[in-house]
Amino acid sequence: GDRLEDWITRAEQDSLVPLASFAHNLRRDFDVVRNGLSLPHSSGAVEGNINRLKMLKRQMFRRAGLDLLRKRVLLAR
Repeated sequence: GDRLEDWITRAEQDSLVPLASFAHNLRRDFDVVRNGLSLPHSSGAVEGNINRLKMLKRQMFRRAGLDLLRKRVLLAR
């Protein structure tokens, strides 16, 4: 994360428009991106649970109501 500022500056001046646009958007959330690269914290466990819930929701699309989805989520653990 300590070299991110330099990389963004160089990428914003690149001739590839998508890369320059990506770098510009990184600058808007600079603190968040730098912390994501620098800090040891991870949201992996939360993302795993969200992925599991989305999978269950997709499997049950148009098949059942909220009550059955709730039971499947609780029993899937």
